[in-house]
Amino acid sequence: MKHKALYVLVALTLGSVSAAHAQDAMTSSDNGQAMSSSSMSSDASASKDNFDGRWYVAPTIGGYYNDTDRNTNSRQIYYGLGFGKFVNPNVSIDGFADFTSRKIDYSSSHWKNLTIGMAARFYAGSWDSWRPYALLGAMGSHHTSMLDSGWAPAAEIGVGLSKTITKNNDFRVEAGYRYDWDSNSQVTNGGYGDYFLGLSLVHRFGEVAAPPPPPVAPPPPPQPTCDQLDSDNDGVNNCDDKCPNTAAGTIVGPDGCPTKVVIDLRGVNFKFDRPHKGETDIGPTLQKPTSDSMDILNQAVDTLKRYPNVHVMVAGYTDSIGSDKYNQALSERRAKIVYDYLTANGVDASRLDGPVGHGESNPVASNSTDEGRARNRRTELQVEDQQ
Repeated sequence: MKHKALYVLVALTLGSVSAAHAQDAMTSSDNGQAMSSSSMSSDASASKDNFDGRWYVAPTIGGYYNDTDRNTNSRQIYYGLGFGKFVNPNVSIDGFADFTSRKIDYSSSHWKNLTIGMAARFYAGSWDSWRPYALLGAMGSHHTSMLDSGWAPAAEIGVGLSKTITKNNDFRVEAGYRYDWDSNSQVTNGGYGDYFLGLSLVHRFGEVAAPPPPPVAPPPPPQPTCDQLDSDNDGVNNCDDKCPNTAAGTIVGPDGCPTKVVIDLRGVNFKFDRPHKGETDIGPTLQKPTSDSMDILNQAVDTLKRYPNVHVMVAGYTDSIGSDKYNQALSERRAKIVYDYLTANGVDASRLDGPVGHGESNPVASNSTDEGRARNRRTELQVEDQQ
């Protein structure tokens, strides 16, 4: 029987592993299809994945149908104890020991076997349902008989069925085939294959591991406050903008509302008969105190830079002393020297029209007094376009 038993052992081992893997693959495939087709899939998947990984003990009682080559009684009770845990939802690993004592046919003596080994069980199905499984084990068997006392290797395969009955307990029943390579207990025979049937009550102990916390969603990015936003891109933040949604290019004041830009050069007046022909330095040509006039010119530069959509005409004027021809040329020189000052200080020439001269026309004060004539010797920046 021993040679046939060895062949059966190999065949059943290969068949059991293949069946367990095939069943697990089918279960995974079914779960995958369900996940893509219905909301029930997430519950089924969670049930499969959320296994209990606590350690357990498994007291066992069972019976052997003994190999006839043993020359013992054909049926025998055995007792065992396992200790193990699930390493994933579909696989458990046990260390175990079991003991049996067989009565020898031709003697009143007994043939005792203590087996110690490891077994792996490969489960299919959901954690909380009836779960079929395949069993593979490797062990050492210590035999004690009339002729010998010693160890021999052994292996087993089998199938079983398991069911969770409480949060701490499972019931399982299994049947299989164990082969013992003992060649010393009898003179004429060696190697024995025995069938077995066992019942176990699995008891888990310790605290149930808490499920992993759900992933924490990253905090939303901070939202910009109104003083950080300028929805209409007019240069005024939303907190201060009293006229939101102004059209692009509209010139607005500090409150965000449209405003008219006025560039006033009053106070920038020229000395009599200045600038001369070819004179390019504006400072000496200005009426004293020169620093006051320069401050007004610099303010005009800042205003033009602050409102890049503003276009101006640079126009020069004179008082009434002198011929019309002379005054026309003088007014043009005055417009040109201001024009050059603006462009030299960063104002783009494309925003300046002119320079043009208007001679002694359009006086702003009476030419009959020194004070009036001084005010008429001027240059104006005439705002043309604010868009």
